[in-house]
Amino acid sequence: MTIYDHTITTLGGDTLSLADYRGKYLLLVNVASECGYTPQYEDLQAFYTQYADRVVVSGFPSNQCDGQEPGTDAQIAQFCERKYGVTFPVATKADVKGAHKQSLYAWLTDAAQNGSNDTEPAWNFHKYLVSPEGQLLKSLPSNVNPFDEEILNVVDPA
Repeated sequence: MTIYDHTITTLGGDTLSLADYRGKYLLLVNVASECGYTPQYEDLQAFYTQYADRVVVSGFPSNQCDGQEPGTDAQIAQFCERKYGVTFPVATKADVKGAHKQSLYAWLTDAAQNGSNDTEPAWNFHKYLVSPEGQLLKSLPSNVNPFDEEILNVVDPA
């Protein structure tokens, strides 16, 4: 199974196939509305807008880090749109770690499947960067901003 075998259901109820994003980088981020890192939504949106020709940002709400995403899918959608003007795909709320994590996160956190990484998100706004060919390139902690050189050097090398 590759990353392109996965689909996500958005907060709006649409089903998106990650195969549709083949040829672009994927920046996959577990998100939460009540976290100290929540202002990163603004940077994620700016990054998505600036690099839309080559990068797809996707958010994955989860309530697993200290209960910092207690809202319903409808509340999360309203928060993202109203507070940060989010236009990138945001999936329905689900587990991103542990025994019941969604299948995409099972792939992202199992080196036997993705070829390199066994790290689950330690906190909200953990990022996974996937190449246009579907290879997991990086697992990045919450404090790494989308505009950090660690990401930019990959998606926009000078």
